[in-house]
This record gives sequence, structure tokens and C-alpha cells, in this order.
Amino acid sequence: MEFSLTPDQRMMQESLSRTLAQASPLERVRAFAGDPSDTGGDVWRAMAEFGLTGIGVPEASGGLGLGLLDAALASEALGAAVAPVPLLGIVLAPIALLRGGSADQQAAWLAKLASGEVQAAVAISETVAGARDGAGVTASGGKLNGKALFVAGGLAADLLVVGDVSGGLHLVAGDAAGLARAFMPGLDETRRLAELTFDDVTAEPLGGGPELLAALRDAAWVLIAADTLGAAQTMLDKAVAYAKERRQFGRVIGSFQAVKHLCAEMAAELEPCRSLVWYAAYAFDAARPGVSGEASLMAAHAKALTCEVGRFVARTATEVHGGMGITDLLGLHFWFKRIGLNRQLLGGPERVREIAARLQGLVAA
Repeated sequence: MEFSLTPDQRMMQESLSRTLAQASPLERVRAFAGDPSDTGGDVWRAMAEFGLTGIGVPEASGGLGLGLLDAALASEALGAAVAPVPLLGIVLAPIALLRGGSADQQAAWLAKLASGEVQAAVAISETVAGARDGAGVTASGGKLNGKALFVAGGLAADLLVVGDVSGGLHLVAGDAAGLARAFMPGLDETRRLAELTFDDVTAEPLGGGPELLAALRDAAWVLIAADTLGAAQTMLDKAVAYAKERRQFGRVIGSFQAVKHLCAEMAAELEPCRSLVWYAAYAFDAARPGVSGEASLMAAHAKALTCEVGRFVARTATEVHGGMGITDLLGLHFWFKRIGLNRQLLGGPERVREIAARLQGLVAA
């Protein structure tokens, strides 16, 4: 048995990386970060033309019909390029529709999601990571009320998948009456976070119950971990390249034992994360309906470990660069901040480990 990516998966990831190098180079990322009115429409169109917007949509609806492992590889490439692409909505919305949507809901949205005609976002932070500042959404009589925070891609989304405080999930059209959106300033300037306010907003319920919410949480954790993996790998690569060319005391700094150890330790810490992320994605794809124990546990481990290691790599890679590491000219801070947001998005390592402990019966639910 071969435990590795298929040639098609490697080719897809490499092709996406090349597309991102053209559509979203560092200069484009810097422009996006510096202009709150920039929606990144050109990058979105490039992703739609590539087929990324339909990665999890069945072929019958115009998508690619791929699994979470393929989406995780795409997320790794996006993290490596710090691309301003709302992948969580791209991947999670089709999962919600396919596992909990009616035939009419699937017919109304899947093809549009696949083509990139509409964008989606998922608001489940309060149900997964706990409510902050009184946030939380309640559902009654087909109407939603309350507030959802930290919604990645929520400012431009045409379709929202919203979790309520009881664990239910709902579909909300982006132009629904009573829905208000506000920009949430955050650490990461390469992605837009939204605060959504619901005032008697009409919503369509999704089926699936707690199992669907757990599946969305698990998939999101894997995608976030993969994004961190890609960003951390880029920071490591940049640190090694810099150490090979920066000269001090008449020799390149990479020849000094202390710098060698820093680079080696980053590589040693990061490499196990790759296998863990891949296996967590595989476990999600292979999980039987109603049996999500292993998938949930692996997703939690992938999120917690990769985000911890990512922070270590981000700090150490910056140290290898010395004073240059904190300059805007070099741009390392984009990867540094992206890793920082990923660490807390949908639960920090401490919160995720607590959920993992509950899944194993180590602490009371």
C-alpha cells in the first residue's frame, strides 16, 4: 500500500501554485492588504477559471467532485502564497448543502457555487469556539436574530451558512432583509473578516443536525491547518534561502552552527504536521455517515499541532532574517500574521484540545 499523494493531486497543487504566482504575487497581496475597498475580484476570477470554486461540488452540478484531501492541498498552496481567497466558504458551503440541504436548495446553489457566480461564507465561530462579546445567533419561526463574529469572506458572500446557539444550521441569502455586515479589523490583512448582525432575517433550515455541524467544524480545522502548513513552509524556505546569501563576518550566516540549528529545528517540527494534515483530510473523506469520531479527533490534532508549530516557525524564521524580517519590503509579516489568525480562527489550540479530550471521554462534555 502506498501512503502518498497521487500524481494527479501533486499536479493539481503545483498547477494551482503556478496560477497563484501569476494571479496573486506578493505585490498583489500587498495592494489588497493596503486597500480595504479592494475585493480581490481579479484573484477570485482566476480561481474560478482554475476550477477551485467547484472543488467540492459534484461533477453533475458543474464542479470537480473532489474530496477534502484535495481541498487541503489547495489550502496549503493558498497559505504558501498568502492569497486573498475565502476558501472556507468555497469548501464548507457545498458540504453543508450536500449533507443537509434539500434537493431544491442544492439545485439553487451548487451550480452557482461551482462556477464562481456566487461566493459563500460560513458563520459557525460561536457554536465551535464559544461566544464572545455577547455574540450568538438564535433561530425561531424561520427567522434569525443576533450577531456572528469572525466570518471569513462574510463581507462579499452571496450565500451564508449560519449556525445558531442550539447547533442548528441555516441558509441565508446575502441580500436578505435585516442582514447587516461590518468589517472586523484583524491581525491578518490578507483575508477579510466580517461581523454579521441578524434582525429577523429570513433563513432556510438545513438538515443534518449536530453531525453536520461537526463535519463543518472538522473540515474547517483541516483547511486552516493546511493553510498554516503552507504559510509556515514558505517562511522556512525563505529563511533557508536568506541564510545562504546573507553574509556576516566574511561568511554566509547559514554556515554558522546556531543558524543551521534554527533551520533544522523548523524543518523537524513542521514535517510531521504534513502527514497529520493529510491523514486528517483522508479520515474525513473516508468517514462513514454518522461515524465521525476518528475524523473529528484527527482534525482537532491537526489544527492544534500545526498552529502551535506554525507559530514557532513564524517566530524562528523571522529571527533568522534578523532586522530585515520585520520590514514591509520583505513582506514576511503577511505570512506571520496569517499564521497568527489561523491559530485562533474557530478555536485556539487550547480550545481545540479541550474538544479533543471530550471526544475521547477524558473530560466531561
